[in-house]
Amino acid sequence: MSAKSRYDYLSTQRSQFLDEAKEASELTLPYLIRGQEEDSSISMKNLSTPWQSVGAKGVVTLASKLMLALLPPQTSFFKLQLDEGQLVEQFDAEIKSELDLSFAKIERTILEAIAASDDRVVVHQALQHLVVGGNALIFMGKTGLKLYPLNRYVVERDGNGEVIEIVTKERISKQLIEGQLPKDYDKEVETSPNDEGYDDWSGTDKECDVYTHIRRENNRFIWHQEVHGNKLKNSLGKAPKETTPWLPLRFNTVDGEDYGRGRVGQFIGDLKSLEALSQAIVEGSAAAAKVVFTVSPSSTTKPATLAKAGNGAIVQGRPDDIGVVQVGKTADFSTALQMMQTLESRLADAFLIMNIRQSERTTAEEVRMTQMELEKQLGGLFSLLTVEFLVPYLNRKLSVFQRAGDIPRIPKKLVKPTIVAGINSLGRGQDVQALGDFLGTIAQTMGPEAIATYINPEEVVKRLAAAQGIDVLNLVKSMQEVQGEQQQQMQQQQDLEMTKQTAAMANAPMMDPTKNPELMGQGAPPTPPPIE
Repeated sequence: MSAKSRYDYLSTQRSQFLDEAKEASELTLPYLIRGQEEDSSISMKNLSTPWQSVGAKGVVTLASKLMLALLPPQTSFFKLQLDEGQLVEQFDAEIKSELDLSFAKIERTILEAIAASDDRVVVHQALQHLVVGGNALIFMGKTGLKLYPLNRYVVERDGNGEVIEIVTKERISKQLIEGQLPKDYDKEVETSPNDEGYDDWSGTDKECDVYTHIRRENNRFIWHQEVHGNKLKNSLGKAPKETTPWLPLRFNTVDGEDYGRGRVGQFIGDLKSLEALSQAIVEGSAAAAKVVFTVSPSSTTKPATLAKAGNGAIVQGRPDDIGVVQVGKTADFSTALQMMQTLESRLADAFLIMNIRQSERTTAEEVRMTQMELEKQLGGLFSLLTVEFLVPYLNRKLSVFQRAGDIPRIPKKLVKPTIVAGINSLGRGQDVQALGDFLGTIAQTMGPEAIATYINPEEVVKRLAAAQGIDVLNLVKSMQEVQGEQQQQMQQQQDLEMTKQTAAMANAPMMDPTKNPELMGQGAPPTPPPIE
């Protein structure tokens, strides 16, 4: 079966999710996800503009927070460490220290490569698709990452949620694939019926649909590209399951479904209500802002005279004959506005937009606690992204860099990469807070001296550094080093005191003990009596 046939077959299962994603996109970012009938030949398409911007702000805010947590700048999102259960006891402390330095160098190499590429740009776009539509496909190619929106790919999973098959569709120029098709391909296309999906290629700038078919066989993925049922040369590829470059991402999972659900879809009711109220308020406000004067038919003041009168002009007439049309919907507008504020507050909490209480007594501690409460809500969102994105993303990066010779080969049995971003970073932040609260409670209940008596300072420093993701190697002194420096300082102090005492004794004048009665009573020999 051709890739196009599989794509058309699996598209029927995707239609429901694509319709929901398009509806969610219309209320937030209309350009993000479009329908299944999108025509790529149209360079610019008129899109409907929402009446409110709360949805767009929420999507951008949540995607940015997820981006900073998954791929933090200037900080490693993973850590290489020795597997404690595999022959670690054969290494002494010096060898472990050298290995840690080598691991840190490898981490810096990968981080520098990520910073120099456009990975973060593509990942941020993918996170926006995940928040709105719940699905996105990332391909990790040689030149960088490529994003496929939901209307450009289909996927099939097994009962455990593992990917079985992926088919992508993209329209490219004919010139890009010249030389990769059979010699008699042009004749086949000219004589074939001009069905849907086929182009006659009579012009020089014609485009065609290229299908990429990815399927899993045992523990590896293999893929190829097709145009009109013909495989393209040099398009075959394969990769182990752990290091596949195809990453189909989901925001939330539902058992038995091949596609995920977005964050916007969970709160689509509030967004629809806010959209309707915003439209009513805007249109009603525009009607209320319109100024229309009425003139009594029996009035001596003519409408033309009133229309031509300038500001501050004097016209002849009676005020009772002239009126102003008023809407008189102030109370109704107030009710709608209060409901809008309630909906905006709920949506701000849903998309983790921090709303600080407006008060003169709002403290920095209250702002910090509000921010921490919002960050705790990210825990459930990070869990799936850590498994489906960070782990395969790191495995692919390590595999590519090892094959290219940019980093040394890493023995899988002794070294294991560990993700320290995402859900793990939230856990470390809670550890810092818990440790600080613990030390504060001891100081308040037992006194500050209890900390020096019962708490090991070296362990406190190590746990704080580990909770904040800081490598303590060659940074924090060990207890042996601290004790050695203290003994050395004490010895230097004693030597200095001895030097001072010796100098004082050398410079002191000699005294006659017979002239000092105090010295005579302190061990001086008594004067013998005279001899008669």
